[in-house]
Amino acid sequence: AQSIVYLGKEVAAQLSLAGWQTKKGSIIQTATIAGTMGAKKTSDLIPLCHPLGLDSCKFEFETSEDQVIIACICRLEAKTGVEMEALVGASIAALTVYDMCKSISKGIVIKETKLISKSGGKSDFKA
Repeated sequence: AQSIVYLGKEVAAQLSLAGWQTKKGSIIQTATIAGTMGAKKTSDLIPLCHPLGLDSCKFEFETSEDQVIIACICRLEAKTGVEMEALVGASIAALTVYDMCKSISKGIVIKETKLISKSGGKSDFKA
């Protein structure tokens, strides 16, 4: 799954110069931890979502001149898919980026969260 956080050019440039650090700490590390915690708690957040023990939950961050693209990749050996866990993980990571940067700008926008691909479970999907 993927979430895109629009920061704006000035905020992204400021964060890039600061090594993606704020007074609260590392944006990337904190968003990774929060996203992983969110993915693990998906069944507590989404009604009727089965609790799953994830085999893997990884994050990739791509920064550009005005945004951060967050990819959450979840894996599990089971009869069900883990797209909800990946979507929640990406969403929570994006919200964490917002939280860590809101003192710099209130104009940050979480533009979209979407499923990129899924294999296993009842069906496969590729955006």
